[in-house]
Amino acid sequence: MTLRRQIAAVIALVSCLVALAVGLLVHQASVRQHTDQARKSALTALDAVLTGYDGTGELVAGWHAAEGDPELPPELRQLALRGRQGSALGPGPAGPAMWAAAGTDGRVLSVRIDYAEDARAIAELDRAVAVGAALSVLVTVLAGVLAADRISSRLRTAARTARTIARGDLDARIGPLGRARDEVAELAAAVDSMSAALRSRLVGEQRFTADVAHELRTPLTGLLTASELLPPGRPTELVRDRVRALRDLTEDLLEVSRLDSGADAPELADLPLGPLLARLLAAGGTAVGGGGAELRVVADAVVSTDPRRLDRVLANLLANAQRHGRPPVVVTVEGSTVTVRDHGPGFPEEVLREGPRRFRTGARERGGGHGLGLTIAQGHARAIGAELRLSDHPDGGALARLVLPGPRADPGA
Repeated sequence: MTLRRQIAAVIALVSCLVALAVGLLVHQASVRQHTDQARKSALTALDAVLTGYDGTGELVAGWHAAEGDPELPPELRQLALRGRQGSALGPGPAGPAMWAAAGTDGRVLSVRIDYAEDARAIAELDRAVAVGAALSVLVTVLAGVLAADRISSRLRTAARTARTIARGDLDARIGPLGRARDEVAELAAAVDSMSAALRSRLVGEQRFTADVAHELRTPLTGLLTASELLPPGRPTELVRDRVRALRDLTEDLLEVSRLDSGADAPELADLPLGPLLARLLAAGGTAVGGGGAELRVVADAVVSTDPRRLDRVLANLLANAQRHGRPPVVVTVEGSTVTVRDHGPGFPEEVLREGPRRFRTGARERGGGHGLGLTIAQGHARAIGAELRLSDHPDGGALARLVLPGPRADPGA
């Protein structure tokens, strides 16, 4: 149940309980007032009857006085026969009545005061109280719903902004939520402050990564050149291999920093996907040149993409499949979807659960690595508006699914 419904339900329940309690109190007070007044009138009438009673059976006229009235309530009759005087509310010939009785010389004298008017007055008051209570409950619930809706709307705004921040947009801000200075406003201010602090820290880390990569690039280039001058042999090959690995890592770091900054805007074009991938693989434009990868075009489609960035996505996916999986590596085109599948052990569980993370490949490692390849592929896919999904194939092996956007709408249409 949403917060708005919870608040509305609590307000409705409390309002109903309050209305019920007030109605009962008013009803009891009204009944007590009318009953006491009728009892007082009946006893006064009984005293007048007893004063005028001469013992001959003649009664003072009025007040429905009678001797041995058969409609007298039994408990009141028993009380009078014991020589005591009392009153009681009971049925009468024309509706409810207030009876008063007393015993004298073995006889039971009684008077009856009609209570029908009092009963109708009490019923009318009860109806008025019920209508007033219903209206007050309705107004209170409506006011509570409006207040709860305002609170809920402000919280939903804060939640949407928080989710936007979680997706990586650290420029998103909740901003002021009205003129209220309550707990919701404090929460919004805290989220905005957190977002600003995260952005500042992330920008600092990105700048540090880019600076380190730039500083390493020049000495690594010189070191790679110097390694080419070493005499042939196994030690020389090991040195060259490690220097190339360090150079590739530096280039990956530079590419990650460029993706984080978003400085390089994509150049989108509407192109048929199958021929484009065939051309990229055949031309060796990818980092692995398509070597060892089989292209299957099930159904072709025109997509909106940047060929250079698509090449980088495909290059990193193929490099990941060939480095950590086992052949054959199959690239399949189905409409606007490209899948890259190997036949290795599959992706680590941490990658499937949390997505690619820099410098982490998970406990179920697929041959080691620094974890930047999938991060770069994901960054380029996001830049061209594509969606990269990672999973394990039911028959074994890792499966990367790239869903590309369709052709752009014609601006002149």
